[in-house]
Amino acid sequence: MSRKDVQKVVVLGAGAWGTALAIHLARSGHDVALWAHSDEHVQSLLQERRNLRYLPHVHFPESLRIVEDLAPSLEAADAILVVVPSHVFRRVLKKVSDLVGVSKKHIAWATKGFEPEGRKLLHEVAREEVCQDCHYTVLSGPTFAAEVAKGLPTAMVSASTNEQEAAYWANLFHHDAFRMYTQGDMAGVEVGGAYKNIMAIATGVSDGLHLGANARAAIISRGMAEMMRFAGLYGATPETLMGLAGLGDLVLTCTDNLSRNRQFGLKLASKQSSESAQQEIGQVVEGVKAVRVVKAIADEKGLDLPIAEQVYHLVEGNISAKEAAERLLARELKAES
Repeated sequence: MSRKDVQKVVVLGAGAWGTALAIHLARSGHDVALWAHSDEHVQSLLQERRNLRYLPHVHFPESLRIVEDLAPSLEAADAILVVVPSHVFRRVLKKVSDLVGVSKKHIAWATKGFEPEGRKLLHEVAREEVCQDCHYTVLSGPTFAAEVAKGLPTAMVSASTNEQEAAYWANLFHHDAFRMYTQGDMAGVEVGGAYKNIMAIATGVSDGLHLGANARAAIISRGMAEMMRFAGLYGATPETLMGLAGLGDLVLTCTDNLSRNRQFGLKLASKQSSESAQQEIGQVVEGVKAVRVVKAIADEKGLDLPIAEQVYHLVEGNISAKEAAERLLARELKAES
């Protein structure tokens, strides 16, 4: 695909991230349709020409269309981008598959997380719900929706087992200050995008307890080791985890208060309950769902993931933030690697 070719793209999911990506694609010159699952949200987007809830200060480009009737837009689309929370990912893919034949369309997602019920990576879900032999792409990296919507410099990765598909999505997004790199390790990219949210909760707790910059650095570096250990179950390469979708995303999410997972950890440190903290944030905290999946798989496989384990017990209300920190500090001495 030439970068000058106008593509018809449907973005499924009008949260902060889906809206930001739709805005960027429209600014890049593509014909973009944005879909939201709530009729009330759709009407607000149509009337206001901006996402009042998530990105109130960014107005939509004229070329960005809001979808009321999804089927015609899907039928006409060259590409479908799914940007919904992980727990509804399967449901949305099934809706798409039921509405239109997608075997010849480009399909990608920018969702970060695991499927909670089946404890599966999202490309596994896509193969089950859409097409076993289709080529899919996952888009991930160190990004905040507000900065992408403002057009600030951003770098991501487009990962697919098919080089042409990875390149298609990279070309689609590569515009102005937005750079998209390609690679083939879908599993590594997906694990990185999901696991880093758990570590962001941990660093939020640490900073909320005023344990200092040293502790934050230790959590990030040991969290990286955990992420690589866990990703090894899926055959992920160390290079992937050291790249944008692993280390890059981990550092960003753990150190900036735009991260809702970090905000969640800060609230837990102030003795808020998990439920109360999530309600106050008002958006899906993917790390809560991710840590439950990781804990179940770690128990099944006999993996030692001490930070994730303490985050799990904290999220479930089994221990306090202070107790979680004390448990980690009380661990026996061991070699770093």
